[in-house]
Amino acid sequence: MEKLFERSRIKIAEVTTDFVRDMHDEIAWDDRLVAIIGARGVGKTTLLLQHIKLYDNVATALYVSADDLWFTSHTLVELADTFYKNGGKTLYIDEIHRYNNWSVELKNIYDTYSGLKVVYTGSSILDIRRGGADLSRRHLEYNMYGLSFREYLILAYGIKLPVSSLEDVLSHRVQFPVNEYRPIALFKEYMKMGYYPFFRQINCHTRLQQVVDQVLDVDIPKYAELSLTTIEKLKRLMYVISQSVPFKPNYSKLGRDLECHRTSLSDLVLLLDKTQMIQILRDDSFGVSSLGKVDKIYLGNTNLAYALSDSEPEIGNLRETVFLTSVKPKYDVMSSSVSDFKIGKYTFEVGGKNKKQKQIQGVDNAYVVKDDIEYGHLNIIPLWAFGFLY
Repeated sequence: MEKLFERSRIKIAEVTTDFVRDMHDEIAWDDRLVAIIGARGVGKTTLLLQHIKLYDNVATALYVSADDLWFTSHTLVELADTFYKNGGKTLYIDEIHRYNNWSVELKNIYDTYSGLKVVYTGSSILDIRRGGADLSRRHLEYNMYGLSFREYLILAYGIKLPVSSLEDVLSHRVQFPVNEYRPIALFKEYMKMGYYPFFRQINCHTRLQQVVDQVLDVDIPKYAELSLTTIEKLKRLMYVISQSVPFKPNYSKLGRDLECHRTSLSDLVLLLDKTQMIQILRDDSFGVSSLGKVDKIYLGNTNLAYALSDSEPEIGNLRETVFLTSVKPKYDVMSSSVSDFKIGKYTFEVGGKNKKQKQIQGVDNAYVVKDDIEYGHLNIIPLWAFGFLY
């Protein structure tokens, strides 16, 4: 176990704290059981290590990764028992989805060691109600997303600007130093490579392709216990979607092409959505976006479009995708019967700078969201402004 402490100290010492995401301050770190759930590559590990370095006592805190070789001959319960009896106070477990029987052991730890706090991270595919023990009444869960345009500006250029509400955006109250920087150029950078915090790495799109491979080859198959044949169909489905988004699903035709039953195909789509490889846009037939019929399917973010597309991604798709990615972490988004998107009482038509008002004429609370413009006016809103919602 000494090696675990040694590796923990090394990881904590090496993490930088120049930029800590605002999400950090939204987490109730003192709760007894905290879960931070998110897609691969969005920065969960970094956030965990930053918190320990800045706010915890390394003498009574321990960071471990659930895929550490130590766990091939030891259990989480065994670790928690030894750690707690030797004065440990907070156990941080990274990538909990890599550990078999994780929910049962976490429940045992929670019920046995009342003086021990546990914070863990997991894939966005993680279901706290699966795995043999329901932790939903015991823990606090936080969903972590990739960088917003606003956060990208902080990390890449040191441009620190406040979060804006949807009402701020629609009322043209988003702050941006247009006298010093050009928002359009910076927003194009963000769409191409700024959603994931590792954008500064050389060949970041190659790294992103590796992330996708890990999700398709490891995360989803382990979670859903897929056969090799189904894994291959999952990969083909991801390829089809990546080459044809926004994708209006025709499950019957797609099922024939992939030699996959309609029900099984629907399940695979839902799995891709849970991992944030794709985004499902539903209609408002039930009044709640999570219950309506699937209307369109988009990639999880525009960085994926650049990494996976065989050619230059279609600009119209990029615009709709980045709009959806920007607003979905904060608001329920549905498809609109007259336009592209609907958020509550608001309707949005997304397009380029020459987009007209024709589709939303006579519609109350309707807005045209335009790419390639710096300023908005009346119901015309710059697309980049929606990148300040978190």
